[in-house]
Amino acid sequence: MTNLNERVQSMVLGEVEVIRVIEWHEPFLPTSGMFPGAATDVWKDNEDWLAPDHWEPDSDVVVLALQSWVLRSGGRTVLVDTGAGNGRERPGMGPFHHARSDFLSLLARAGVRPQDVDVVVNTHLHVDHVGWNTVDADGHWVPAFPNAQYLVPAADDFHYGPDNAYGNGAQEADRLIYDDSIAPIHQAGQAVLWDGMYRIDEHLTLESAPGHTPGSSVLRLASGSDRAVFVGDLLHSPVQILDPCCNSNACLDPEQAVVSRRRILGRAADERELLVPAHFGGAGALEVRRDRAGFVLGPWAAASPKRSASASE
Repeated sequence: MTNLNERVQSMVLGEVEVIRVIEWHEPFLPTSGMFPGAATDVWKDNEDWLAPDHWEPDSDVVVLALQSWVLRSGGRTVLVDTGAGNGRERPGMGPFHHARSDFLSLLARAGVRPQDVDVVVNTHLHVDHVGWNTVDADGHWVPAFPNAQYLVPAADDFHYGPDNAYGNGAQEADRLIYDDSIAPIHQAGQAVLWDGMYRIDEHLTLESAPGHTPGSSVLRLASGSDRAVFVGDLLHSPVQILDPCCNSNACLDPEQAVVSRRRILGRAADERELLVPAHFGGAGALEVRRDRAGFVLGPWAAASPKRSASASE
């Protein structure tokens, strides 16, 4: 997705403006590598709507978006997840190694200056959700949003931090991610660790949904008659709505991830919450419905390109 106008979109839910900021939308990994437990025919059986936003049939590759969400709620600006960052050492992590993006320019187009952000939510501490937590200042990583509280799941902070040997040393990049994107937030006194549930304001509440990582979380929005749930990496593809037992290759506790996925999908269906995953292309958000013992896709959300805004407005 290269059209700048299409990469910053907005909609209003109750009294909350929701702004979608899309860094990129591209083919990512083969289906067998990304979702090793998925039925091989689920892709072909649903090709008419999976392609091209979620799947590339000719190469059998999953298509993902890297995106963040800005919520203007109760007079404050809340940024949900911060992408992969620029110029990071991420050995073995494909497109995230030495990545470059125009994320801060996209935020500016949405009318958001770094100093305007009041709250940063990291739904979990994977590489593509914390990278713009910090920026390089003369060779030192410092918070990118100097006035923000950074809400960090305590279980992930422990797992990926030094107390648990940076994810038990499973991959070298986990230490690098923590050192350049999380530790500087602690050093600046801007990190707030939470567990279980955390209320941001009258409209927004964080809730633990472990499995993908120990501290994976979702952000619930309730304003007026509108409901939404920002589910992070609980879902990477709509295929996981059709088959909630299908985990991504990055789920650390697959059984717990399935439990969390079923719980959140069930509540979204019952309470008519708009489902907002971190990596869906296309419209990016949708409703979900119960179907016998499982779930089916409901209507997709209608977001519009956001009018170009001066960050000083």
